[in-house]
Amino acid sequence: MRLGRRSLLAAPLALATPALAQPAWPSRPVRLIIPYATGGGTDLLARAIGEALRPLLPHPVVVENRAGAAGVVGTEVVARAEPDGHTLTAVVSTHIMNRYHLTHLPYDPVTDFTPVAMLSRNTMVLAAGTAQPFADLAQMVAFARANPGRVGTGSTEALSSFIGQELARRTGIETPDVQYRSGGQLMNDVVAGHLPVGWTSTASATPHMQTGRVRILAVSTATRTPFFPEVPTAQEQGVAEFDLAGWVGLLGPAKLPAAIVGRLNALLGQAYADPVLKGRFTAMGIEPDLRPGPALLEAMQHEDRLWAAAAAAGHIQRQQ
Repeated sequence: MRLGRRSLLAAPLALATPALAQPAWPSRPVRLIIPYATGGGTDLLARAIGEALRPLLPHPVVVENRAGAAGVVGTEVVARAEPDGHTLTAVVSTHIMNRYHLTHLPYDPVTDFTPVAMLSRNTMVLAAGTAQPFADLAQMVAFARANPGRVGTGSTEALSSFIGQELARRTGIETPDVQYRSGGQLMNDVVAGHLPVGWTSTASATPHMQTGRVRILAVSTATRTPFFPEVPTAQEQGVAEFDLAGWVGLLGPAKLPAAIVGRLNALLGQAYADPVLKGRFTAMGIEPDLRPGPALLEAMQHEDRLWAAAAAAGHIQRQQ
């Protein structure tokens, strides 16, 4: 079949159209929005991952802290962003719990996002200053029982707040919740003696252990953490069936193309295999737990069921 001049001119344009519709990713720096203040475990994790990804990408991953409203301020930016892979967020598991803790959420924590990957497991630890008049969980509970309301318990988001109040509920003590914007700020006050105790991640606690002014009283999970193997769990210290932990997950806006999600997972796999990043994780007290988007979605749905039941039982109070 003979083609006319017009057909020959149109053919290259037709062949080029699909390529133009699928620009290479990333075509500019990737914003990784951390909806919490600097210095906390999620911030440290994100910055370490961003540095590890730098040699693997043509453009850098720029970590941007947008703290406020229990993580909602920064997370909403991602929910409203174009689903082109250039705006992502790393959130803790209370991203889901906020649905039951806050009076208003400007997005659906599940359906308005694309789960990209699980990044880490967050074992929470109960940190106390060495100047406090208690050296273990039993002594803290006894002191709090004898001094109602005097053992303020620091928290940084809904999960750590829930863990603190759940421990108080199960042990029959009164420990007012003292809220912080990040684990780094919480730990600074523990070290300085301004805050009696606080629930925070191993990543937030680890940098302060060399000061000699901090001790870990308990961990929140059923098994001990490898970062503080000498510290018994709350269960071991008499709080039956106490097993609460969180995670950090990487999310993009809803309708993020599967090709970009797959590319991100491949890059993360390369970064996590790097011995340098593995060493940084260990030094910072981070428990890496890299899993793909479907596993993160399953964890999010599980959290949704868990917190819905806790709210129905009255164990989660709406923020006023």
